[in-house]
Amino acid sequence: MPDLKPMKITRRPCPWVGGIVLAGLLLTGFTLEQAPTRGGSEDLVFQANMVFFYYKDLEKAADFYENVLGLNLVLDYGLAKAYRISQTSYVCLVDEKEGMHDASEPKTITLAFLTKELEAWYEYLLGQGVEMRSPLKDLSDSPFRAFVALDPEGYYLEFETYCDHPQNTKLINQLKTTKAFYSSTEDARPRPEGLGIQGNIIWLYYEDLDPAGEFYETVLGLELLVDEGFDKIYASSPSSFIGVVGPTSGLHRFTQKKAVNIGFFTKEVDKWYQLLLSRGVEMRAPLADLEEGLVHAFVGYDVGGYYLEFDKFLDDERNKALLEILNY
Repeated sequence: MPDLKPMKITRRPCPWVGGIVLAGLLLTGFTLEQAPTRGGSEDLVFQANMVFFYYKDLEKAADFYENVLGLNLVLDYGLAKAYRISQTSYVCLVDEKEGMHDASEPKTITLAFLTKELEAWYEYLLGQGVEMRSPLKDLSDSPFRAFVALDPEGYYLEFETYCDHPQNTKLINQLKTTKAFYSSTEDARPRPEGLGIQGNIIWLYYEDLDPAGEFYETVLGLELLVDEGFDKIYASSPSSFIGVVGPTSGLHRFTQKKAVNIGFFTKEVDKWYQLLLSRGVEMRAPLADLEEGLVHAFVGYDVGGYYLEFDKFLDDERNKALLEILNY
């Protein structure tokens, strides 16, 4: 995972024209075979997503994600640890001393866990002493139900169930193509066997919703699944989604700095780099092999200043568990 010196973010008109539509789900990513294309090629796919969080006390955070949430460790670089959330989604916990962000920066992100066992998750986390930001409420007329918990350093973790509602049809249909992850019967951690996670939404917050939606739909070519007017949800890998939120709603308000990176796993990092350069995406630093040859990557900016990291994990013993999952 890169640690590059930041470059100045400039505001300029977006010259992006055209885009690509990444659709037609496979377990290893999206292809273009079942959807019209708008300028991409079928080998430009995202296999998975990872969100990077930054901590003052990495070991305390790791204990929470591993032993309370019951996520499986798939990468351990010492000062960065990555856990698998669902079929194609991950969270990486980074020591602030080694990362691109400072843990004191605003945590302008919400990581949502999609689950069918919402009430059971709520009771379990309360029993584990997890602090709640927003309790579970009876919203029978709402297209979704949710509660918001806090991780050890204050990142928002939203547990959500999307109900049978016309606006949710595409999202629900996509989730049907993925399997929920449950704890193993041999697992000694406290997460009960019956608590599953189907996927996750990475909620991001903007001054203006329209440019954010244009970026993810037209520049990155993600498929729009849900449009509530004040937010939009895009498919970014089979079980991971990007949610963009406008200034009038949501759990956060826009901040220029934010203690988060959004990661996209792809075998075609070089092609993505050239494509995004051609579409006017500003880069934080050039494409390179980083972290002593562990990853081939680059980092760019989206329209709200979020760091977007594009990663290809290289053949190294420390990447073995993740590479086996990704089927490299």
